[in-house]
Amino acid sequence: MELNVLNEQGQATAKLAVADLTFGKEYNEALIHQVVTAYMANARLATRAQKDRGNVKHSTKKPWRQKGTGRARAGMTSSPLWRGGGRTFPNSPDENYSHKLNRKMYRAGMRSILSQLAREDRLVVVDTFSIEVPKTKVLAMKLNAMGLDSVLIITDSLEENLRLSARNLPHVSVVDVTHTDPVSLIRHGKVLLTKAAVAKIEEMLS
Repeated sequence: MELNVLNEQGQATAKLAVADLTFGKEYNEALIHQVVTAYMANARLATRAQKDRGNVKHSTKKPWRQKGTGRARAGMTSSPLWRGGGRTFPNSPDENYSHKLNRKMYRAGMRSILSQLAREDRLVVVDTFSIEVPKTKVLAMKLNAMGLDSVLIITDSLEENLRLSARNLPHVSVVDVTHTDPVSLIRHGKVLLTKAAVAKIEEMLS
């Protein structure tokens, strides 16, 4: 399989041969859904905390006598049936939202995502991509010249100038190969890869 290599004007100047094992797999929607769901669940933090009937502040006095009032029996105002009472099944900071995903399945899902992006012409390959000065305007002009709006830039090693230049652009993200995730690949309209990043991805997912 071959991918187009673009210059700084967004024109295809060459072809880059890539491995079919990484960029030529079939689209597996069920596997991709499982990979994306597991990634988002594993990033979730258990920060919610609610009180049960033993933790709410209340009086232990019986609201009214047991018999003769015509109302239902009540022992404490901390009952979950009462307004201001404790929750029956409260959320706890100790909750575990993580999903188990085998490494083999994760790699297969990433290969399926990259292959679908290649089929949809959403993968862009360049020789190198760097910024001499940390200026957002310089990066924005460079991306506009290449015809890129919403883009995920993947490099073999993260450059500080490139990271600083992209952090104020709402639809531009910069990561290195080791921090590439399935959610970012799907979320952006285009994915820009350097040749060195392509080689590392093929090595990691082989």
